[in-house]
Amino acid sequence: MNRILLLVGLLVSTCVYSQQFTYQPLNPAFGGDTFNYNWLLSSATAQNKLTAPRSAAEQRSELEQFGDNLNRQVLSQISRRLLQQQIEGIGNFDQEGTFTYGTLAVEVFESDEGLVINILDTSTGEQTQVIVPNQ
Repeated sequence: MNRILLLVGLLVSTCVYSQQFTYQPLNPAFGGDTFNYNWLLSSATAQNKLTAPRSAAEQRSELEQFGDNLNRQVLSQISRRLLQQQIEGIGNFDQEGTFTYGTLAVEVFESDEGLVINILDTSTGEQTQVIVPNQ
């Protein structure tokens, strides 16, 4: 009888499988796999019923947008012509030296990199540099 029980026990034990259960979070912020990030983000976005408010540019009619665009172009042409007249009064940027244009101090000189134009706003102390490469 013991042999039969031992034989039945061996047959049953070979058919039983087990594994260790471990918890692993989905969210990468809490230790989950980083590949889950896109899936979690798309899932959250799909559930989001809020919409961003429309910008002021989207709320204007096409006629208003056309008028604003035309206004910008006209002002751009006027400022370009005024600037060209002022530059002609200052001199040619091909010549080295320092020029003053209102509160702007413009320094022009040649370097190994090309023509360097340093512009300093004397009222605020802001400055910028433009380099025109050699050809």
